[in-house]
Amino acid sequence: MDALSDVLRAVRLSGAFFFDVHARAPWVAETPLGRSVVDAMFPGSDHLISYHLLIEGSCWVELDGEKPVQLTAGDIIVLPQGDTHVLCTEIGMRKSPQMAMYRRPETGSLFPAKVQVGTDDGAPAHFVCGFLGCDSRPYNPLLTALPRMIHVRNHASGALGEYFRFALAESRNRMGGECMLGRISELMFVDVIRRYLESLPDDRTNWLSGLRDPYVGRALMALHATPARDWTLEALAQEAALSRSAFAERFTQFVGQPPMQYLTSWRMQLATNYLRSGNEGVAAIANRGGYESEAAFSRAFKKAAGVPPSEWRVQHVCAA
Repeated sequence: MDALSDVLRAVRLSGAFFFDVHARAPWVAETPLGRSVVDAMFPGSDHLISYHLLIEGSCWVELDGEKPVQLTAGDIIVLPQGDTHVLCTEIGMRKSPQMAMYRRPETGSLFPAKVQVGTDDGAPAHFVCGFLGCDSRPYNPLLTALPRMIHVRNHASGALGEYFRFALAESRNRMGGECMLGRISELMFVDVIRRYLESLPDDRTNWLSGLRDPYVGRALMALHATPARDWTLEALAQEAALSRSAFAERFTQFVGQPPMQYLTSWRMQLATNYLRSGNEGVAAIANRGGYESEAAFSRAFKKAAGVPPSEWRVQHVCAA
């Protein structure tokens, strides 16, 4: 089992290109806080990831608490934590975002809306703004491992360039284009994550770097392959080919929580999908999650999600 793919499926990643921006210097565009607009853009998701692809020109990206980053044509910037941020021609420029723009079009069309910003005769810039919705609760280990900003230089080369050229072709209102654009957006994000993973220094310890660790990675693959198995610390340590104490210490160092706690957290994430997508009773879902009793599952679920499973289902399915 590929643990990264498993997580991406379970957190219901959904993408779309929203804005095709043509700008003339001086110009500024500010993206609002993700949680303030995610409901309007991706109903049913609770977390928003933003990204921008610069096609022509150059600009700055400013994120509070981080050093400004300059983008040139061919660059991609990804904001995994949904922070508000600014794209501008000069550092320090600000303009309140137009909140009404950040919603799914009433027509239902998700082809990128053309936007003009700036003056009539300044230096030109052209960029595309895309967004992805996903679940952050009850547990999304990928988000905890990602920084506030990922900068990919010269995306025109390699797979990212192919995705991007395909996206530009699909944005011309071709039949089936909306579905294709959403999938391309998701593929581009996955490729950015893979590039980020490959660039992590050897001494970095988080969930992503744990995937490539020969010991922790084996345990994560086994756990994600059969999450309902009656796992014990000893069994996972055997998968990792380490002693129990050495494995527990190494796993916690990379993942940020002990192995059995991680297993419980991941089971709860899977349980929300079972509750959302089917008509199975809580007892059946408890059994699918590896729990011997509905009561034990309900206690674990309430601790993770804040409400019992039946109440969670009402809030997230019946009210949708």
